[in-house]
Amino acid sequence: MKKTLIIGLLVIFVLISGCTTTTTTRPAEPTPGATTPAQISTEQQINIKDFNFVPDSAEVPMGTTVTWVNNDNVPHTITSVSGSFDSGSIGPGKTYSYKFNQAGTFEYSCTNHPSMPHGKVVVRG
Repeated sequence: MKKTLIIGLLVIFVLISGCTTTTTTRPAEPTPGATTPAQISTEQQINIKDFNFVPDSAEVPMGTTVTWVNNDNVPHTITSVSGSFDSGSIGPGKTYSYKFNQAGTFEYSCTNHPSMPHGKVVVRG
């Protein structure tokens, strides 16, 4: 009798434990095209290499700081065509940063090398 009771309890225990389920939740998938705060960058780097701005055009959200890095072996400038910013001379290996706080298209050039292709920063509002 005691043996039957123990076996019966074990069977009930096995049945009950087999009926429970574990639910795992995972984070919701983002909506295609949506951005989360972690995905919005407030920094952008543009390299100066072989007398070119790389990339030559950058699209950034308002409030982004753009940093140009002179990877050439001669000084360059980052000079806004409209006059809104000017780095002065940036030596080899040096950087210049500018924070774009208003929307618009900002074309810039190197005044040391007028034949150098211009660059452009497009700031979204």
